[in-house]
Amino acid sequence: MAARTLVVVGGTSGLGLEIARSAVARGDRVVVTGRHAARAAEVAETLGDHARGLGVDLAEPTMIGAALADVEAVDGLVLAAIERDANAVKEYDVARALRLVTLKLVGYTEVVHALLPRMAASAETGIVMFGGRAKDRPYPGSTTVSTVNGGVEGLVRTLALELAPIRANAIHPGIVGDSPFWAAKPPEVLAAYRARTPSGELATMADVVDAVEFLLRNRSVTGASLNVDCGWEVT
Repeated sequence: MAARTLVVVGGTSGLGLEIARSAVARGDRVVVTGRHAARAAEVAETLGDHARGLGVDLAEPTMIGAALADVEAVDGLVLAAIERDANAVKEYDVARALRLVTLKLVGYTEVVHALLPRMAASAETGIVMFGGRAKDRPYPGSTTVSTVNGGVEGLVRTLALELAPIRANAIHPGIVGDSPFWAAKPPEVLAAYRARTPSGELATMADVVDAVEFLLRNRSVTGASLNVDCGWEVT
């Protein structure tokens, strides 16, 4: 199979980095982006000769097109950039809410807009956007997070229709037990979450990467939202 080019927005850490690392290992070319160009370049260097890094701040959508101007043909796009925002309504921080809404909804959409001329109009071309289970499982302070993750679900449905035959899907991870954020939690916290899944397990980073790769390659899946949460929804 010929090498493909994958753009991973938010690919300098966490799940985005694991997705980029897997793609490079498979022989694909990868463009990773992060808020800071120097950091993105450093991460790309660790991935090898088939990777390069670009600075892209999704919360500054008017700058996105210029930041991505020299990206050439794109076979797959993963929008994995997230920010965690505990923002309760009673102590509502408007500036933080505006940043997250802009990043996740306007920023994601503007990346697609900027790269669309370089994406082949084919079912072989896939877009995957990260939402999260907070859309269905809110928690205190998750007002903005739950809202934007629900927005991602709506966004991929309209993109799947508007961009067809290009495919657009969303992935909504649950608790990813070995991710940097969750692995730092006390063991008893993770044990409590495990007890709430049918299998008694938590999703892993490898599980999420595998699910993203499935959504990128499967020609028959578009407009879908895939939960990767070990069945948390049914308990």
